[in-house]
Amino acid sequence: MLLRPLLAYLLLFAPVLAENSAPVQPLVSQPIRHEVEFVAVVTPPYHCEVLKVWLPLPQSGLGQEVGEFEISTFPQDVKPQFATEPLYGNRFAYFEFHQPQGAQLIRNRFQAKVSDVRWSVEPDRVTIPKVWPVEVTPYLKAEPIDDVAEFAEVLHTIAPQPVVDGRNFVTAMDWVETHLQYDHVNASLQADPNHGLRERCGHCSDYHGLCGALGRALGFPTRVTYGLSLYPKNSPSHCKLEAYLPPYGWVSFDISETQKLVKSIATTAELSSGERERLIAAAHQRLRAGFRENSWLLVTRGTDYVLAPPAARPVRVVRTIYAEADGRPLPEPDPARRDQVEFSWMTAHKYTSDRPFKFPFKDLSTLDGQP
Repeated sequence: MLLRPLLAYLLLFAPVLAENSAPVQPLVSQPIRHEVEFVAVVTPPYHCEVLKVWLPLPQSGLGQEVGEFEISTFPQDVKPQFATEPLYGNRFAYFEFHQPQGAQLIRNRFQAKVSDVRWSVEPDRVTIPKVWPVEVTPYLKAEPIDDVAEFAEVLHTIAPQPVVDGRNFVTAMDWVETHLQYDHVNASLQADPNHGLRERCGHCSDYHGLCGALGRALGFPTRVTYGLSLYPKNSPSHCKLEAYLPPYGWVSFDISETQKLVKSIATTAELSSGERERLIAAAHQRLRAGFRENSWLLVTRGTDYVLAPPAARPVRVVRTIYAEADGRPLPEPDPARRDQVEFSWMTAHKYTSDRPFKFPFKDLSTLDGQP
């Protein structure tokens, strides 16, 4: 019975058929060349027979050019197998350590040229094609929702008149920003929409997992993306959301970082009330228009897929690595949590850029269009 409110609501979202519009190209600018050294240190259990590790490899694409990888291991010298999973095209270096004695280190060195990308989305221009491109159909699959009645109520709040409309997607982002609180302790680490819906808190993946589920229910292909923040921080991974919005194509959004920026602006005593209002409006406009910064490198896309080569089970997301010891997944660390001090694996990372750069979610001058 609980399915009826959601199903009845979703049936009203029959796609509005429209002719394909000419693609709108994003602005790609301010390239920075980063020297990346990424290290994963994995500690298997005592008497482990086989330790398996999947290291995701970033690929060249819009706004990023990735060079050759220099991969090594220590103390065991293991040559990786390279494979690409077929659902989303994520690429991995796969390692098997037999009878590992103590921690095993995997080091990956490479160069990446990363640019700012601005899509300048105008919600009124977003259209729905008669037939979705085959490559986006995996991202239309509805997410499993535990509390379907609550989910349907949120959808109705976002779009009281169910019509596939780009403005509804903006409203969904606004709803998530308004109703969720950033929390590293109470977080799923798995882009779980149920966690965000139930707890009304989490970290970046909970924000974007929930907004992605809402976006699909509103008629748009969406996907969670994970990448590396190319500057020193405790946890190198960060999650963003992408939505396929014709004629703009795949557009990147960062709700959680925008929320933190807005809260910082609102509490900055040095700013006048007028300046705060202006900067908050600029931050929201940048979010809604679609923006990806030149200090974040996209690594993986999508949720719920089979690794290549296959692991003992499918994964929800891969943030930095995935590891199994004798067929059992090793728990993921969250180094941003002050109370978590025991890890089965940890990452170390060093980035060297060819020039200084600003942090768009911290430096307020970037909201005035200054590079």
